[in-house]
Amino acid sequence: MALDKTTGIQELNERSREILRQVVETYVQTGEPVGSRTISRRVGLGLSPASIRNVMADLQEAGLLYSPHTSAGRLPTEAGLRLFVNGILELGGLSESDRNDIESLCAASGKSLEEALGEATRALSGLSQCASLVLAPKTESPLKHIEFVKLNEGGALVVMVSESGTVENRLIEMPLGIPPSALIEAGNYLTRRLAGRTVAEARVEVTRELESHRAQLDNLASELVERGLAQWSGGTLPQGYLIVRGQANLLDSITALEDLERVRELFNILEQKETLARLLDLTQRADGVQIFIGADNNLFRNAGCSMIVAPFVNATEQIVGAIGVVGPTRMNYARIVPMVDYTSRLVGRLIG
Repeated sequence: MALDKTTGIQELNERSREILRQVVETYVQTGEPVGSRTISRRVGLGLSPASIRNVMADLQEAGLLYSPHTSAGRLPTEAGLRLFVNGILELGGLSESDRNDIESLCAASGKSLEEALGEATRALSGLSQCASLVLAPKTESPLKHIEFVKLNEGGALVVMVSESGTVENRLIEMPLGIPPSALIEAGNYLTRRLAGRTVAEARVEVTRELESHRAQLDNLASELVERGLAQWSGGTLPQGYLIVRGQANLLDSITALEDLERVRELFNILEQKETLARLLDLTQRADGVQIFIGADNNLFRNAGCSMIVAPFVNATEQIVGAIGVVGPTRMNYARIVPMVDYTSRLVGRLIG
């Protein structure tokens, strides 16, 4: 069989596919080069180590495997991993245990949107043993309702419900001695002016009214409105926010000094503001679970990592963010891909 560096899955015969699969799966488990004798004990094709070496040599010639040392076994290249993921990988269903763990950890009762997303990210990191991330673009959806809820003498919760169904809460300091009627008055005032519009669209008008005293509000209610507007306008990053959890998991996968340097590079990337903008762009173009291996994604190409990411949608089926994991290229794709897919769907239901 003649293979070259443009070899696709259709050019591989059954024997070559099986040997490539065994090399990748063994590498995922051990992180070590895989020899022909190891494969001969695993493959039920009745092949000798010599025959397997010949096939592995062909796969190496095609750029799908490589040998880190002359006498060592083989490791999959990024191209080999990509071919495996796209054409050979068999995805299993999510186990009942993993499903229950994700659902319990992502329970959104009594949590703000950011808190629920943070819990989802933490759950995914713990179960995948990779770093996990969630990206939520800052979308200015038209508002439907806003109200103020007193928590204690000096604090109140501003609750905003958008037309898309998203509910977001913010804590503000409340003027001392404010009566319940002022909370209701301030909420009704903002609802009348913000309904069907974004905070940015209505803020100038509301601020002008307050400054010219044309708004029919008493002084305490006016101060409450001003604080609410300031909190809504200056909260999260204007272009979105990125939550990363479980970076320490990447340190557990280190097997060589060069791996440590790659992890340091990845940490630096995740801390840069440019990462958020580029991930935002990726989110808007995503369709289902996306798998990026090494150079597939320019963002992480120098870190030698893989990323599995899936978008999540709101009640109107609009993509509003993405959740996924970043880890070593030898991550367990068969287990993690359905895990990311399920978590993204769960987050979508929470938002909806």
